[in-house]
Amino acid sequence: MDATTLGSVLALVGVLSGAVVAYLGKRGENATTRMNSEMDQIQEERDGLRVQIADRDKRINDLLEQRLTDQVELARLRVKIIEMGGAP
Repeated sequence: MDATTLGSVLALVGVLSGAVVAYLGKRGENATTRMNSEMDQIQEERDGLRVQIADRDKRINDLLEQRLTDQVELARLRVKIIEMGGAP
């Protein structure tokens, strides 16, 4: 093998290894991009769920307050019924 052939073979190996490295690098970049996209989507869903939970908790508190108000009103009406001579 003369020097020209050896140089050509080495250049071919270098080009092929460079192509493989570029291919693997691009695959890694695509995987990282997909992972970042998935994480962003998960975080957006999490934030939406937090808002829904906060709304639900507020609604629960409102209903508990309304229940307490209703219980007080029922007790007042029972007392009024008893005062008027009826049976509760």
